[in-house]
Amino acid sequence: MDIEKIKGRLEFLREAEKLKDVLRSAHTSSGRTESTAEHSWRLCLMAVVFGDYLTGLDRLKMLKMCVIHDLGEAISGDIPAVNKDSFPNKSEQERSDLILLTNTLDESLKAEILALWDDYENALSPEAVSVKALDKLETMLQHNQGKNPPDFDYEFNLAYGKKYTDAAPLFEALRNIIDEETKANMLLNPK
Repeated sequence: MDIEKIKGRLEFLREAEKLKDVLRSAHTSSGRTESTAEHSWRLCLMAVVFGDYLTGLDRLKMLKMCVIHDLGEAISGDIPAVNKDSFPNKSEQERSDLILLTNTLDESLKAEILALWDDYENALSPEAVSVKALDKLETMLQHNQGKNPPDFDYEFNLAYGKKYTDAAPLFEALRNIIDEETKANMLLNPK
């Protein structure tokens, strides 16, 4: 047993805990601002719940991607999707933050986490494309479920992530259901 490796991993977990305090633009059903860790948890749950529809994919790889896809945000925080155009280097910043966050890990584990993140970020594998789709769908689901401020932009959901949610029949079906909820919210909450 390598005690230094274990200590390094514990230090990584201590730093990753900061993700619990990183707030997103979404709100929970009670109106509390959602954390990135909460978003990642429900993304994992979605991958489990719809796993039987994701035949031929490595579901363990998908779950790992779900857990680490926003991990770099523990350092510099979340940039809401509606503001991403204002931050053209968002991906570079997140990767740099992830490298910093994983600096206490042994090289093999650090390399695995970075490879999973790179795969996800660049949608290189079918698993990454699926996690990207579920990520967008989870965000949209939360937007519809959340108790949002009066000026919340529900219309944003209707175009958000279509590149990924058009990738498979499951994602299209989920999208259609969530889009209907979005449209209903737009009628109830006109700007």
